[in-house]
Amino acid sequence: MRLMLISDRDECRQLVRNHIEIEWPKADIAEHRLGKDTALDVHFSAAGFDSVVLAGKPPCAALDALAEDLLTRPEFAPIVYVRLEDPPAAPPVTPGMQRVFGRKVDRDALIRAIEAASIEHKQIRAKRRAQPNYAQRSRFGAVTIRGHRFIRHIGSGGMCKIYLAESERAGHLVVLKVFSQVPDVAERSVGFDRFIQEYEIVAGLKHRNIVRIYDLGVGDDHAYIAMEHFPAGDLRTRMKAHLTPIAALDYLDQIASALQAIHEVGVLHRDLKPANIMLRTDGSLCLIDFGLAKMNETDVNLTGTREIFGTPYYMSPEQGHAELIDVRSDLYSLGVVFYEMLTGRKPYTGASAMEVIYKHRKAELPEIPPQFSGYAGIIRRLLAKSPADRYQSSRELLGAIAALKVTG
Repeated sequence: MRLMLISDRDECRQLVRNHIEIEWPKADIAEHRLGKDTALDVHFSAAGFDSVVLAGKPPCAALDALAEDLLTRPEFAPIVYVRLEDPPAAPPVTPGMQRVFGRKVDRDALIRAIEAASIEHKQIRAKRRAQPNYAQRSRFGAVTIRGHRFIRHIGSGGMCKIYLAESERAGHLVVLKVFSQVPDVAERSVGFDRFIQEYEIVAGLKHRNIVRIYDLGVGDDHAYIAMEHFPAGDLRTRMKAHLTPIAALDYLDQIASALQAIHEVGVLHRDLKPANIMLRTDGSLCLIDFGLAKMNETDVNLTGTREIFGTPYYMSPEQGHAELIDVRSDLYSLGVVFYEMLTGRKPYTGASAMEVIYKHRKAELPEIPPQFSGYAGIIRRLLAKSPADRYQSSRELLGAIAALKVTG
């Protein structure tokens, strides 16, 4: 039994969960704290759950509003609404919803309602699968990826096409990165190797500020990655609004923590920029897009010799000149991001990519505005031309950030 349990009260959620687990000890229950967790996306249909259980006691205005909204979604899973109050004289009958009343949870009534909702869901899904156009819902361009429902095309990124989808396995919306080419079995594809490497790198890291990976699979011979969806957008968009120095320093802290995690397992990001730093709705930041990441021990054939990858505005001098790089190159890129978060502009711009790359190597660091003088030490260390003059690790940078926070 796989259920989603929603309540605006922790005690209601725990009470109902206890009753469910007595009947189904191995039940897979995904909890949603109404009013605290990210609101359910308008495209979410709970397709991967047997039913959705709402639980609350009066006043239930927020739950009632949510129930009304969910019932308007044509494909939403059947709902079981548990209300801890005496039943009305004439309990309402609502298609798609089972109701359970009582000042105490009637376990038998709850189990019957969940079983009835589960059977109803199975029947509805069977009818839906029998429809001639059912397979189209799992089409992502020319690729069919079962267990995922197409919502919209987000964009394309080099070797990948990117979609928003609902994953039955993950139980929520995900971003699907679908590899555009079918890899040649006889001849290894460099792009495909990078794509698989992205999954292997990130899937092995469990860090608050690193994107969550849910699945890697193959559909119609095309590989795909199902990863975390960020409805709040990216840091680039957030930076269009005013960022206070305190907020910028906090963001710097979070990104540095993510870099420390990947550096400790021998990985360089190599494409750190605001577009690859996402925001969660709780305000935390998340590092994404490891397509250019490189294991320090990886065969050089994977990325080639003296090739330049990344975005010139954020490249370290050594990366821009296709020299050997290490963790200090990522820290330089982070310094560019921090400078931009504070001042609202990039330290170096130019009419061409090569002009920008030249300035990173030769031009003096632009004057730091007086109002940001307290951060000048960190900026100058991060943006030092020579790697030897920068922070030597993310851990060292995190120590400097902590010290700055203490001194105010």
